[in-house]
Amino acid sequence: MITNILPILLLAIIALWSTPVIYPLKLLVVFFHEMSHALATILTGGIVQEMAVTLLQGGHVLSTGGSRFIILNAGYLGSLILGAIIYLLARHTRWDRTISALLGLIILVISLFFVRNFFGFFFGIASGLVLLWLARYSSEKINDILLRVVGLTSMIYVPLDIFSDTISRSYLRSDARMLAEEFGGATILWGGIWIVLSVIVIYKVVKTSTSLSTRKK
Repeated sequence: MITNILPILLLAIIALWSTPVIYPLKLLVVFFHEMSHALATILTGGIVQEMAVTLLQGGHVLSTGGSRFIILNAGYLGSLILGAIIYLLARHTRWDRTISALLGLIILVISLFFVRNFFGFFFGIASGLVLLWLARYSSEKINDILLRVVGLTSMIYVPLDIFSDTISRSYLRSDARMLAEEFGGATILWGGIWIVLSVIVIYKVVKTSTSLSTRKK
C-alpha cells in the first residue's frame, strides 16, 4: 500500500530542480502547455497549424480561428489543471497503469497530428511510448510514483515559469503580453492572476492529499 509520500516527492523535486534528472519532466510540462493551447484552439472552433517544443524548454502553437482569450489562457492554466488531475488520480485511485497508458496515447496522438519540429516530435513520440511501456510492463507502484512526480512537477513549474516569463521578464512576447495587447490590462496583471490561481490550485491539491482519509488498498 502506498501512503502519502507528498512531502518526500516535493523535497526530491525541489532538490533536483536544476539538475538533468528533472529536465525531461520540465520538457513534458512544456509539452502539456503547448498541448493545452492546441486543444483550446480545437475546442473553440479553430484550426491548429503547427505545434513545437524546443530543447530550451520553449514552444509555440500556430493556429487560426477559435477564441483567442481562451487559447491564450489555456497554456499555463491547462498544464496546471492537467498536473493536478494526474496527481490526484494517481494519489486516490488504483487506475495508475490505465492513466499512464491514456496519457501516453494522448501525447502520441498530439505529436503525430500537430507537432512539426523534429525535437518536439521525437520527444513527444518517445514520451508517449515510454508511458505505454510502463503501463504495460511496470507495476502499479512504479506507475503511481511516476504519475505523482509528473503531476507535481507540472504544478510546480507553472508559477515559476509564469513569474519568469511575465514578471521578471515582462518584455518577452509571452501569453500574458499577447493577452494585454489584445484584451487590455498589463502583462504583469495577467501574470499575477495566473500565479494566484496556480498557488490556489496547488494549495487545494496538497490539502486534499493530506486531509482525505481515503487510501489505496
